[in-house]
Amino acid sequence: MVALVSRTGRHLQRYNKDRRQVVGCIPYRYRGDEDEKLEVLLISSQRQGKGMLFPKGGWETDESLNQAALRETEEEAGVLGKLENILGIWHFQSKSQDAYMFPLLVTKQLEFWPEQAFRQRTWMSVTEAKAVCHHSWMKEALDELVKRLALVKEGGEGVGTCTLS
Repeated sequence: MVALVSRTGRHLQRYNKDRRQVVGCIPYRYRGDEDEKLEVLLISSQRQGKGMLFPKGGWETDESLNQAALRETEEEAGVLGKLENILGIWHFQSKSQDAYMFPLLVTKQLEFWPEQAFRQRTWMSVTEAKAVCHHSWMKEALDELVKRLALVKEGGEGVGTCTLS
């Protein structure tokens, strides 16, 4: 077995005009038979009392945006999958960050992952996720995901493999 270790430190972090560039995913899957039920994966914050959130972290200078999204999701949530087109970019004034968020259709849930000692992961419905997300930007990103998936179900555009670098 190969042990994956989380990256640490900020010496390789990307910045844009003093704004830290972060990237993450909303991992999702469908459960059930006839009426496939959409579920999203949230993880606990490493800081006590900060609630549940989507996996995200720093975009580093030696990786593409896609690679960073997949790495952060594997490190923090222990899942792998198909990265889809970007949902959007959210700007945080309080933390001076730009967050690039992607949907990730989960194809594999790992038994062991780098941050399993620090994080709990929980699958939940969209309604449940909205109730436990403390940040409005996460709710907005979740709404974007739901809209996109509804379009796809109706035969519209919206999902594809991400090509940003």
